[in-house]
Formats: sequence, structure tokens, C-alpha cells
Amino acid sequence: MKTRDKNPALKGLINSLGKGSRKAPLWKASARGLNRPRRKSFEVNLFDIERFATSKETILVPGNVLGSGELTKPLSIAASRFSKTAQEKIEKAGGKALTIQELMEKNPKGQGIKVMG
Repeated sequence: MKTRDKNPALKGLINSLGKGSRKAPLWKASARGLNRPRRKSFEVNLFDIERFATSKETILVPGNVLGSGELTKPLSIAASRFSKTAQEKIEKAGGKALTIQELMEKNPKGQGIKVMG
């Protein structure tokens, strides 16, 4: 897959997700989501996550998580970037804000992960 982004950290993440796709198709789909043009990238607000997620679930956002809304459930959320308020609200609710790389190392088979975006 040809990477579009010029950011070396994001380019490395996309390449490692492509390599991890041999273990689970979830990682290949995430790499495609991150490889979109910047104007079409995924941005998910906390109120969307609150509405669709159940307690103690693992959520993957192949893009940015924004802090609009409140989070009342303890969730593990993995994304390429979090806004400062989103990260504070996730931790206040008892959840974890992870990078996608950390989630892929924890769960290489990608089982039990819900994708939003």
C-alpha cells in the first residue's frame, strides 16, 4: 500500500499495521483508514463513543478523538491522536487512552475490538 502521509511517525504506523494485517484483517482496515487524505480523515467525538459503546469495551478509531461530549463508561480507546480534553475525560471516566501501536502489541489478533470511524 502506498502511504500518502508525509509524517514519518504516521507513515511508520501505517507500515507496521500493514505488516500486522497478516494476523488480523482489522489492522489492514485501520491502515487504510489512517492512509486517507487529511481532509477526509476520521474525527470522532466522545459523545459518539458514549452512544455506541458499552462499558469496559475496547474501541479503535483510525483517526482523531475529539473532546466534545461526556464519557461515563470506563473504556479503552485507541487512536492516532487525542485532543487534550478528550484524553482528560477518558481518564476521568476510568478508561485508558492508548495509541494504535500499543493496542496492536497488546492484542495482535484484534479480537474483541470495536472500530469507529
